[in-house]
Amino acid sequence: MKILGIETSCDETALAVVEDGQKILSNIVSSSLPLHTKTGGIIPEIAAREQTKAIIPSLQAALEEARIKLDQVDAVAVTYGPGLIGSLLVGVETAKTLSYLTSKPLVPVNHLVGHIYANWLETTEEPQFPNISLVVSGGHTEIYFMEGHGSFLRLGGTRDDAAGEAFDKVARLLGLTYPGGPAIQKVANLKLKETYHLPRPMLNSPDFDFSFSGLKTAVANLAAENKIERKEIPALAASFQEAVVDTLVTKALKAAKERSVQTILLSGGVAANQRLREAFKDRFTGKILVASPSLSVDNGAMVAAAAHFNFDPKPWSSVTSDPGLLP
Repeated sequence: MKILGIETSCDETALAVVEDGQKILSNIVSSSLPLHTKTGGIIPEIAAREQTKAIIPSLQAALEEARIKLDQVDAVAVTYGPGLIGSLLVGVETAKTLSYLTSKPLVPVNHLVGHIYANWLETTEEPQFPNISLVVSGGHTEIYFMEGHGSFLRLGGTRDDAAGEAFDKVARLLGLTYPGGPAIQKVANLKLKETYHLPRPMLNSPDFDFSFSGLKTAVANLAAENKIERKEIPALAASFQEAVVDTLVTKALKAAKERSVQTILLSGGVAANQRLREAFKDRFTGKILVASPSLSVDNGAMVAAAAHFNFDPKPWSSVTSDPGLLP
């Protein structure tokens, strides 16, 4: 089965064709990131406007790279939420139109579920059930327990800032570029990661929730009180990164222990952070699976993969975008 996946939940206009849920035939990503770098964050109106320009050329490029025609795909999958409402509308309305014109099944996909299924793409080791899935991105930090395809039990999530959002805000405080995750990772000196003793919010709470706004505020106060000089930024960046990593890994391991699972799936844009990957490998005795960096960020291939393993087509007229839903 060949599925066309469409992902437009944020600033990427991403389309891909995936065969049988794992083989990527094409994966096109057009991003308006250069525009948002100037403002230090995503401007929703600009993101949606750029996606209206990129959606059709990206569709054409995805089909051309996959060497198929539109009527040769077996289904159309699209992210319908959560995300930015204007951006979601571009993808959803495009998918509905393609489904109607070609009489192909339309499969709506939750954005977070899409991230989880990036772990099934182009891999020689298919994830096993049950597992704990940690989704960490700019807008989301969530932990799920999966007993099988279609089975997603949300154990916890962030109560305020997502981990990726905290990276962005702290990078701005330190005068670094956007996006903040790669910028902080680049300047962080791991030998100095314990220079500043920053809080690990909710680390010992009985639940699986997260909170990163207080950590961000701690960095802001520290920088203001001590007038951090440029030469001190590598130590502060490393200390902040370590606080986030420690919190994420500790909570995920706690969930794995409570649910008696030996497999953890790591996905989302922050999953590309090398220190996070290393910490999981150092502290978890079971199997840790992480999608490649190119598939950790938003892309259409993950949407197509999720649709394949959770195939539940809907009438095109019934699919609507939802910016705030959780599975």
